[in-house]
Parts: sequence; C-alpha cells; structure tokens
Amino acid sequence: MIKSQCISAENEIKDVQAVSLPIVDSIRPRPDQLPQSIPEDLAPRLTRFHGHPFVWWMGQVVKYLLRYQPELKQDLDNVQAKFGFKNPIVGIHVRRTDKVGTEAAFHSIEEYMFHVDEYYELLSRRQKIEKKRVYLASDDPGVLPEARSKFPNYEFVGDQDIAKSAGLGSRYSDMSLRGIIIDIHFLSMTDFLVCTFSSQVCRLAYEIMQTMHTDASTYFRSLDDVYYYGGQHGHNQIAIYAHSPRPGEIPLEPGDLVGIAGNHWDGYSKGENKRVSKTGLYPSYKVKEKIEIAKFPTYPEADKNT
Repeated sequence: MIKSQCISAENEIKDVQAVSLPIVDSIRPRPDQLPQSIPEDLAPRLTRFHGHPFVWWMGQVVKYLLRYQPELKQDLDNVQAKFGFKNPIVGIHVRRTDKVGTEAAFHSIEEYMFHVDEYYELLSRRQKIEKKRVYLASDDPGVLPEARSKFPNYEFVGDQDIAKSAGLGSRYSDMSLRGIIIDIHFLSMTDFLVCTFSSQVCRLAYEIMQTMHTDASTYFRSLDDVYYYGGQHGHNQIAIYAHSPRPGEIPLEPGDLVGIAGNHWDGYSKGENKRVSKTGLYPSYKVKEKIEIAKFPTYPEADKNT
C-alpha cells in the first residue's frame, strides 16, 4: 500500500525519463502532510488518547516499514535470550564519535544515570524491584565498561562488539547494520529512555516504543533537544496561560503562537512569540503543543478487504 499509493503524479510525469526524490528538507513545494502533521481522519481519536499524536503516527509507519524477516526475528530472539533482557529496564543511548562537537555536546554517563536513578526511585514506590537493569547502547565501546565500573549496583545489558562496529571506520558494514538494528529494537522495548533527541537512533526507538503502549509519550528524558523530525514544518506551541516576562523572557497571552527553539529542561523553553515577534525564554508549562492536521489518503478499499 505504502509503496504503490503514497504519491500519485501520474498525469504530470508521463513523459519524464528520470524522477528526483530529494531529501525531505529539500522538497518544494512543501506538502501539508510533512511532519509533524497527523491524518485528519485519525486526529479526533489520536488527540484524545495520546500525549504526542505525531509520534504515535510515525511509530505506526516505521513499525510497518521495518517488519522483520523470519531470519532476523530469530536472530533478535536469540540475542534477547543471550542478553537476558527482562523488564523493568531503562534504555540508554550514548551517542559520541562524529556527533560530539558538531551537532551535539558531550554528556557524561553520570548525566544519563541521574535520570535512571530517578526512574527506579519512583518505580520502587509502586512495586518491588529485584534488579535495576539498564540496556546501554553506544557508538563508543568504552562506555559500557565505564558504566559497569561506576555503577556496580546496576545490571547493564549491552554488547561492546556492537559499539565497536558503530565506529567511523566500520559504520557502513553488514555487522554495523545488524548492530544498529539490535540496539534500536531493544531500546524501543525498554520501559523508559534516557538519550539525546539530537540522535536519530534515539528518536527512532522512541517512535517504535509508541507501538507497544497506549501512550508512551512521556517515557523518556532527553539530555538535549525536544523531539523533532528532520525536514519537518515549523514546530509551534500555543500559550494557555498569560506570562509577564522578566529580563530575557517573552510575554505570553492565551492563544499566542510560539515557535519553539528548544527546551532547557529546567522549567523553561526558548522560542519566538509570533504575535509580538520577540524571542526569549518562557515557562514550559504555560504552553501546549499545536497539533498539525492534514488530509491524508484514507484508502477505503483497504477497509473492504478486512
């Protein structure tokens, strides 16, 4: 269905010999269906039960596209048995190598584990915890032994060989491909993610995680960016409370449209109030996400075959 009916421009390209499919950032004109839009027909239900409807929608698409062949599924089952992967478990993805210093800052293992400690502290109030498990994925093979040395009261699950294969010299090998599939698979199966949303691995695991729960929109802690999709339309929020600004902050009135630039994860976000064209900080709790809705194909013929 996706392959054959996503886009139809049949009457426009009858005589075209070659068709360019650019990266999403370069698509012109930009269709309404680009992220983070959700289908109009699903919107009423999605907005009622999910805290981040687009992530749920993208999770469904990605899960369908990444359906496992039987051989791969058996491989993942074998790895799960080898790891002794069990819930509850927190997933950590530590992206280093080429990202650090260019697209992302360095974050120590202690920064990640602070939020892991917090998760298990809250969980211990609801249930007995026999072992505090962490699935640790990284492109730096030194992270796993460092974590085990510094946090001996945790059971770390992971594979240094996968981290080695993710190095710059072997990143595009078959072994590295298998490794990244394994990491994304098990990160998505954890109960809580601690990672950096500047990493596509982290965002992909978060998307797939949504297919395993009714609403897992809050099952994460990002050490840097808010969730985004590369090439998306502008990410906007709507003010729900008024705000009288202090120096460095922006005013808010209910209904104001705010283009978010980032969440500082200290109670404040940074963005631009479109009404007054001012950029600065504002309390994160005084806004809500603006849900973008677009008309998507509904494929009524699919319903007839079910």
